[in-house]
Amino acid sequence: MKINHIVKTTVAASFVLFLTTQCTPDKGTSNVNPSVNSEASATDLAIAYINIDSLLTNYNYAKDLNEALLRKQENARVSITEKGKALEREVADFQRKLQSNAFLSEQRAQQEAQRLQKQEAELNELNNRLTNELMMEQQKMNSQLNDSIHEFLKEYNAQKKYEFIFSNTMGDNILIANPKYDITQEVLELLNKRYQPK
Repeated sequence: MKINHIVKTTVAASFVLFLTTQCTPDKGTSNVNPSVNSEASATDLAIAYINIDSLLTNYNYAKDLNEALLRKQENARVSITEKGKALEREVADFQRKLQSNAFLSEQRAQQEAQRLQKQEAELNELNNRLTNELMMEQQKMNSQLNDSIHEFLKEYNAQKKYEFIFSNTMGDNILIANPKYDITQEVLELLNKRYQPK
């Protein structure tokens, strides 16, 4: 699995959703004056953007969560590989015995074949279970990461008073922007300062 890509994509999507629902001005307090020059209004609008890829790559909490998930993924892979190799050895041994007529009876050979088939089914079931557990763990990790970032941005924006904070993922959402509106580094530093690893 390409965990890093999936994590970044999932977090970025939920981050964009959050920003569009949470960081828009209150409709009841809109002071739109049709006689005001729209160009002047646009320059007075407090906006910022965050490069999500850079944030997730350098946010210590995201790194720790990703490393923990990768360790679990590697442990699952090693476990499945070891069990798969053991089963392959048993199947090869069964085939040698079958070819050399080492079984006392046909019934005994059938029992051994059924046992190996059952082991293969159990290995496939284990593989599916571990894959599902990893996917659930990844969803939980994404949720924790989203909560961490969203909660921070609520506190952060209470002081900064941005009307909009956009997310920029791999240059998809913002094609051209003045770097002075990029608050990624500031947010990243504050997030890392706030994060206390267990």
